Amino acid sequence: MKLDQVRKKENIVSAEWTFTLALNRQLTRDEADFIDTSNSEDLPLFADGSVSYTIGGSGVSELHCDVVANTMLEAVALVSGEIRKINGLRAARVIHDDIVTLDIAAQRAGRSRQSLVQLSKGQRGPGGFPQPEEKVGGTAFYSWPRIANFLRGLGDEIAPISQDLVIADRALRLVDEVENAGCAVSASVWRAFGLCTA
Repeated sequence: MKLDQVRKKENIVSAEWTFTLALNRQLTRDEADFIDTSNSEDLPLFADGSVSYTIGGSGVSELHCDVVANTMLEAVALVSGEIRKINGLRAARVIHDDIVTLDIAAQRAGRSRQSLVQLSKGQRGPGGFPQPEEKVGGTAFYSWPRIANFLRGLGDEIAPISQDLVIADRALRLVDEVENAGCAVSASVWRAFGLCTA
């Protein structure tokens, strides 16, 4: 079942979540084709363009995701589940970016993009909104920790990192460790740890 079919089946329509996943290894060119261009029945996995990737270079490949789901945790789980359809490939961790656009900052802060635009232009609030770290084309990139500190100063309750991202990252790292060690963990052990209810 393709990702867009999963979304329709589960009525997932609430928000688009932006995040980056590190894979357990580099993608091959053939595997990259399964992500966005394959003609197989169940593939491409992300024909809608919601996921792009890095390939080549040193280190592992990354998936850059803009996925519609009810929560960030569900969005990460959708991509992680789909990517496992490529034999031997899995998401190994969530990358916590320090540099964000106002769109991503708004998502993390639970504010509208418009409210952050107004704060950044001094149209609302006390002034002193953090300046962009850099501008590329027409897009400004900001330091998330600086924006979070500024918003905390306004009384916003903002966790240092999204709880959904932390939970997703820990879950992916745990599974990656178990699989790297070659451990066969039974469902009863996962249930004993409270990680499986079925």
